[in-house]
Amino acid sequence: MGMKNSKGKEALFTEINITPLTDIFLVLLIIMMVVAPTFQSNDTSIKMPEINSGVSVEHQNATVSVTKEGNMYLNGTPITEESLAEELVALKGSLEKPELVVKADEKVKSSKIMDIMNAAQDAEYKKLIVAGEPLSKKEQKELEKGRVN
Repeated sequence: MGMKNSKGKEALFTEINITPLTDIFLVLLIIMMVVAPTFQSNDTSIKMPEINSGVSVEHQNATVSVTKEGNMYLNGTPITEESLAEELVALKGSLEKPELVVKADEKVKSSKIMDIMNAAQDAEYKKLIVAGEPLSKKEQKELEKGRVN
């Protein structure tokens, strides 16, 4: 069945035709590329918050500013972390809506923001707004100047 060489002996056919094998792998690759996106899990129980870009923050709200050194200011007045909840309760009566705006420097640790959130919750504020822009250097200097004078 094999091929005969010039001396009359049969030579073995040792080459493998890989064309059909390549065709099978290409078909499998295309099938996997089509099916793979369906394997991604979409958890519909998680609702992502909506972001209102470009909405300005109203100035009649209570505003807590935190500098990169960790100094806190409530509407421009220096305040300590311990007295924040009490001051928020006192300020709540003069506000139109019990909303708190937090403006912090980008280097402020998240634990500090969590402490402010807890103080706002203790003071029964209904809404907490974390400002999209961090506290600018200019604003920090203005707050520091107001504290010194």
